[in-house]
Amino acid sequence: MDLRQLSDSHFVAGQIDPADMAALVETGVTTIICNRPDHEVPPSHQAAAMQDAAEAAGLVFVFNPVNGAAMTMDNVEEQADALDSAEGKVVAYCASGMRSAVMWAFAQAGQMETSDIIDAAEAAGYPLAGMRGQI
Repeated sequence: MDLRQLSDSHFVAGQIDPADMAALVETGVTTIICNRPDHEVPPSHQAAAMQDAAEAAGLVFVFNPVNGAAMTMDNVEEQADALDSAEGKVVAYCASGMRSAVMWAFAQAGQMETSDIIDAAEAAGYPLAGMRGQI
């Protein structure tokens, strides 16, 4: 599991495994956001299985599937709501972490300086400078 930190309380990752949930709880994670559509993964890693594993470990699970080519304001608003309501650390995941990093960036727009958003994403390995105008 490769967690990449974007802020004090928000991390992104590529696909996590149901078996990772207990380790995430131990690090203070309270919320998991799945940005990966079910059609991209086998049944063992689809949202229902991930939600069952997360909830069994005591985590909040949010399913906000994002199609990278067709992100919507509904996706951004759902991500922002999940981040705002979290009572601890949040891990959002997708295939590589990029979609989740973009969703975080859009959710932070207007709350953080755009340069700070881009710098945080780039420090985590996600180049978002080309999206400055959108953020």
